[in-house]
Order: sequence, then C-alpha cells, then structure tokens
Amino acid sequence: MSALVQSLRVVGYSARNAAADFAATYTWRSWTFGWVGRMLSQVVFFTLAGRVLGAPDQARSRFIGNAVMTCVVEAMMVVASSVWERRAGTLPLLVASPADLAPVFFGRSLQWIASGVATSSIALLALGPLFGIDWTAVQIPAVVLLQLLTAVGSYCFGLVLGVLVLNAPQLRNIASNVAYLAMMSFCGIQVPVDYWPAPIRLLAAVLPVTYGVRAMTALSAGGPAGAVWRPAAAVLLLGAGWLAAAFVAFRVFAERGRRDGSLEFGQ
Repeated sequence: MSALVQSLRVVGYSARNAAADFAATYTWRSWTFGWVGRMLSQVVFFTLAGRVLGAPDQARSRFIGNAVMTCVVEAMMVVASSVWERRAGTLPLLVASPADLAPVFFGRSLQWIASGVATSSIALLALGPLFGIDWTAVQIPAVVLLQLLTAVGSYCFGLVLGVLVLNAPQLRNIASNVAYLAMMSFCGIQVPVDYWPAPIRLLAAVLPVTYGVRAMTALSAGGPAGAVWRPAAAVLLLGAGWLAAAFVAFRVFAERGRRDGSLEFGQ
C-alpha cells in the first residue's frame, strides 16, 4: 500500500472521531441558534459599526470580510482540539503507532471545516441581500468553493499552531484567539491591508484568508474570472505550504518526544 493511500485511510478513520466530537458538542438547535446565530450577529455588528464610524463606502467589503472570517474562526478551533489528544492521554499511543501524526491530526478536527463553510455560506447568502449583495444561481457554487478553500487553508495554518501548543496546552485558546483576531485586524477584514505598515502587510501576505477575502469580494462585484481565481489559487498554494510545514512540525514533535520522553499520558 502506497504511503499516500495509507495516509488517506488514516485521515478517514480520524475524521470519524471528528464527526463524533461534533455530534457530542452540538445539537442541531445549539448549532443553529447558538453558534450560527452568534456568528451572524458578529457579521452584522462589524458591518454596521463601519457605517456608524463614518465608513459607509466600505460596508460591502466589510460585510464580505466578516462573513468569510466566520469560516476562519471555526477553522482555527483546530488549535484547541489538537490538544485534546494530549489531555485525554492518547498522544503517546498515537506516537507509538505506525502512522505519522500529521494525517491523524489533519482528520481529527475536520468538523470545524464543515461547520465553518456552512456558517459562512449562510452568512453570505442569507445576509447578503440586506447589505445590497445579491448572488446569482451561477455564483452560489463558487461562493461555497471559495469558502471551502479559505477554511482549508486557514485550517492548515492552524495545524502548525496546534503542534506548537501541544507542549503548552494551557495556551491553546490564547493561541487560537490571538491568531484569528490578528487575521481580523490585518488581513483586509475590517480595514484594507494597505492601511498597515510593511511588516504587517508581509504577515498578511502569507495568510490564506487575505486572498480568500479578495476572491470573494471580486466575485460579489461581478469581476472577471481572473480577479476571482488568481487569489483563490494563492489560497490553495499557501494552504499547501502550511500543510507541508505542519507535516514537518508533527514529525519533529514526535521524534523529540520519543527521544526525551516528554509524551506523558495526561496533562
């Protein structure tokens, strides 16, 4: 069996845990009226705040940015859920198994991608007409696809953070919250990326959500195909880069844990 096929099988088995976790976390009522209601309120709040603060011309871009950001907020939950294996005491068993850690952890939190894409798509399609953004039937598949690319790319970035906090599980929520709040500030969600100095723009340039927002903004404006799919391709490439970094980081983490015996059965 090839390494790729084996890794895909591991991802599939691990994704079953993700589905079980999601079912244990939410009921359809708590997800719909709790989580989705909260995210829709956040989108409306930041969009209207822009109007109140004297930037009505940015209402469209602010709405698109905050709606897209909802899938990123959920994708970044991978940072916290990656630590669950250590807290449950199963991490040493995973390290001792023949499979690499990266496919296990990639599949382990896929529920956040599915939920995030659903949440952000609801925000864009249901709230869009309230802010003057009407989607055609032809655009709707592209809306969902762009959300999926953005969520997956951000999820891969979150996996890298997840490896880092495995050695400091008490920082799991701080790391994920700081990461997505930084994205909301610097990646064109609330203000244009060009507003920030060069070091901040450089940081935004390596985060997938920056390009996901650009692609969705171009799509909503009816821009040419190139204006939509060029940034979408950037999301894909950056996501692949972060995923490769996560694979390397998980391998280094596992090797160091075997060497120094730091993979205890609970924390």
